[in-house]
Amino acid sequence: MRPHRGVTILVLGILGLVLCPFCGVAAWMMGNGDLEEMAAGRMDNNGRDLTNAGRICGIFGTVILLLQMVQLIVMGLSMVASRN
Repeated sequence: MRPHRGVTILVLGILGLVLCPFCGVAAWMMGNGDLEEMAAGRMDNNGRDLTNAGRICGIFGTVILLLQMVQLIVMGLSMVASRN
């Protein structure tokens, strides 16, 4: 049985919220994969809570990243529209 990566995923999720939103994407993807492995019995189940918490932080970090991207696009389009 493989060891869990719950601490790593949690750290990436927190970094995704606070510092680098791209870490949130990694935490989300890694968390999904590890939770599937735990459900299948191929990974240590003791880190399920840490993994899930990191995955949730990663989801929020990704949503924040997407909102920031939309905001930049809207600002750019409004700048272009105001020039005309």
